[in-house]
Amino acid sequence: MEDPQDDVHAARPLVLIRGFGGLGIADERRVAYQGFNDGTVYPHKRGENYIYEGLVLRLLKSDWKYQDATNIVSYHSHLQAAPEDLPDELAGLRSFFEGRLVADPAMALDVVRSTRSVANTIWVFRYYDFEDRSFSTYGSELVQLIDFIRALAAERRQPVPKVDVVAHSMGGLIVRHAVQVDYPRLKDGNLRAAEDHINKIVTLGTPHQGISFQVLDQLGGLGAAEELEAFDPDGPAAGSRNGKAWSYRTFGEHFDLRRLLTVVGTNYRSYGNGAASLLNRLASVPGEYGPRYNRSDGLVKQAYAQVPGAPRTFVHKCHGGEDSLVTSRESFEVAMRFFHGDVRARLRLVEGRVTRGKDAFGRSEFFLGVCIKPRMVDFELFHQSAEAENCYGPFHSEQLDDDLREGGFDWLDPAEWLIWEGWLDTRVRRAGRSASDLVVRLDVYVGERDSWGMGFSDNRVFQKQYYVQAFSEPEVRLFLHTGERYLSDQRPTDTAELLRLVEAASEEDGEAVVACPQVDGEWRIPVHGTGFTATFGLRLAREVTADDRRDQAVTLEGAGT
Repeated sequence: MEDPQDDVHAARPLVLIRGFGGLGIADERRVAYQGFNDGTVYPHKRGENYIYEGLVLRLLKSDWKYQDATNIVSYHSHLQAAPEDLPDELAGLRSFFEGRLVADPAMALDVVRSTRSVANTIWVFRYYDFEDRSFSTYGSELVQLIDFIRALAAERRQPVPKVDVVAHSMGGLIVRHAVQVDYPRLKDGNLRAAEDHINKIVTLGTPHQGISFQVLDQLGGLGAAEELEAFDPDGPAAGSRNGKAWSYRTFGEHFDLRRLLTVVGTNYRSYGNGAASLLNRLASVPGEYGPRYNRSDGLVKQAYAQVPGAPRTFVHKCHGGEDSLVTSRESFEVAMRFFHGDVRARLRLVEGRVTRGKDAFGRSEFFLGVCIKPRMVDFELFHQSAEAENCYGPFHSEQLDDDLREGGFDWLDPAEWLIWEGWLDTRVRRAGRSASDLVVRLDVYVGERDSWGMGFSDNRVFQKQYYVQAFSEPEVRLFLHTGERYLSDQRPTDTAELLRLVEAASEEDGEAVVACPQVDGEWRIPVHGTGFTATFGLRLAREVTADDRRDQAVTLEGAGT
């Protein structure tokens, strides 16, 4: 049975792939869940936001009730023979009990006999246990794991699911190899497409476009030559060791770019490898203007962690270690909304103007940044700031309308000045309380810098928080708040009463609450204050199914984000 529902809400098997750990693999082989069970403590937060227990445990405790299935398969450096006798219940899975990635008969039998669903299982892909350091092995065995997951569901007479993938660093390159090289190979006389087996992919700090410094190339005899080659975007593009081209430039030919989300880290300061951070500053890439900026997560450049045409988001975390892309709650929240969210949001700049700053001499440059946080989660889904060095710019025009494609940090979509595209989940509920509105906080920042060091800039031109509140009944309405008066726990719980109060406030005090107009299906959000005035456009669209990307006008029934 082929996944008949294709519902964005449906749980799917989740494959976790950790990145390149270093020049040796002994330490990685000793780590049970490859670091995906490491979390972070946030001392300045309280309650649900205080401790993030790690990705694996959080998934087990989530509404989707994931189950750990990692021990069902094992990984070997040499080929394993299948057992002579297998229970009749496992006869249809015989091919998965031999090779290098093999199923454990007892564990598989337990799943087949149980009432558990294969759809909400977690699988950590322990590719380092193969030991041969080969992308050909990594990619083909990842395909084998996904085939086994789907075959296990078929053996249980359950709908055969596609899988979701979260991959950190080099793990994202392994997924790309599987998609671009291994799936297109003939199997049983048939060509296969990765999109028939993989639903969505989230990469965390993956160097899709390479690493700006390649000092490791000069170190020989470490058994990682092909891995290092894969970090060079021109190496695989020109033909890798297995003779297949798998550049990031051609990924869209094999997989829908709308189903790939690249999570980009920005906090190089907290990365433990100081040498890598220094090299990232010295080895600048086009548009970074030399060592004045370090737009990286400590190891991977922000620009290189993206695939053109695929959605991206910024998380202010470093590449690895404590409080990193792997161990932070931000990555979990972003990934789960991408996999399961039912509302797609697109925020763009319609028009803007900087009204103060501009040095009379020197070289004034303006930057625009936005941070986005949903209600009920004290963590940002999208982060831009001067500290992260990832704001859009530099702009030399007060209208922020420079063409940045030849240098500078460009818009997600330059044609429409797209700032952010992300996913929200209207089914999220706060314990013991329901609501029928959607609330997102926008933190808008405009800064100025004098790149020549002659003027008096390097200052904050504008910064202000706004709250966007959308109602679905009796019709879709959107309001902009500068305060939290009608967003707190003390607000009316009756939706009709709350909407009445908000509408009344917008009529009485247009500064504190603004009823946003809709133009051509886009909500127009006014932002103004000392130093900056602008209009942003926000589109909200319902995600209907995983395969059918047709959008319907959002009705926002349910609550939360």
